[in-house]
Amino acid sequence: MSDGTWELHGLKLSYFTGKLEAWLRVRGLPFRFVEMDMAGFRACAGATGVAQMPALRSPEGIWLTDTTAILRRLEAETPGPALQPTDPLAAFLSLFLEDAFDEWLWRPALYYRWAFTDDAQLMGRRIAATLMRDLPLPLALKAAVVRRRQQGVYLRQDGVTRTTAPSIERLYLEVLDLLEPLLARRPFLFGERPVAADFGLFGPMFRHFASDPTPSALMRERAPSVLAWTARLWNARPESTGSVPLPETAPQDLDPLIRLAARDHLTELDANASAAASGLKVARFRRADAEWRLPVSPYRVQCLADLQAGFNALDDADRIQVQERLGPQADVLARPIRPAPLPARKIRNRLWT
Repeated sequence: MSDGTWELHGLKLSYFTGKLEAWLRVRGLPFRFVEMDMAGFRACAGATGVAQMPALRSPEGIWLTDTTAILRRLEAETPGPALQPTDPLAAFLSLFLEDAFDEWLWRPALYYRWAFTDDAQLMGRRIAATLMRDLPLPLALKAAVVRRRQQGVYLRQDGVTRTTAPSIERLYLEVLDLLEPLLARRPFLFGERPVAADFGLFGPMFRHFASDPTPSALMRERAPSVLAWTARLWNARPESTGSVPLPETAPQDLDPLIRLAARDHLTELDANASAAASGLKVARFRRADAEWRLPVSPYRVQCLADLQAGFNALDDADRIQVQERLGPQADVLARPIRPAPLPARKIRNRLWT
């Protein structure tokens, strides 16, 4: 008989594991953390059908994966304080920011982890000592294998070049500068209570930017209110969160951040979907001051389709508001939806972050 406890399988240094763990804590769902090793990772992949972390096992034995899908499902099906605005416009903007933070800030988070020697050596050793602890090899060898693998996948294969690296670094600083005054004024992005956008932002901020040596030093000096927000969200509990009213709107001072995310994230999603529709393996586009060449991602085709479906579900007045607040790139949301060419969840490569 189930005791009502969920099982969260992942690593304590993982981007998306941290996002989901924070949500479970704030929602008050009882869970047990299971740190993956390689055998556990293979077992979770067999149970969920996709090789990625985290994986969540329900008290009834049902396996779930993909944090965005998990959060939406559990919000609807489990008890606890609501963590999404009820206003349709605010809810859409929150979900847009969640998707942008998941996918758009993914690249700078992984860049800072693996492009700098101190960060790469530290995190390579930590992954070797945790995820690979069941492999009978010397720790130094396992750490070297991790670093080589990660730098190949998350730097060279993910569009990081001498031309694009400076734009990745500028993006991180720009996001910190936009967030700092917002989070100095209020506890969470939309107000007194966290919403989906906060949890999307938490993934890169908590496990990467606020923890890894190089980006955390920048955050401490440049954006102390962002650092305080990461601790505040991690420490939030249902008894404190549930007593605070849900935000009724997406504050107007979020618009510079929303527009920046729309400019960059929707540009990449559009180029990726167009390339996929043409049967190409590489998407090419210009963003900010750099030319990008990235492998086509079916998962991100689905991300765009989900955003377009959410946009189309709004009434006319709210769609106009979305276009005004996101800026010119919001036209991407009004285009015909392109389905992913392959099952998206089997393509996403998020094993080690």
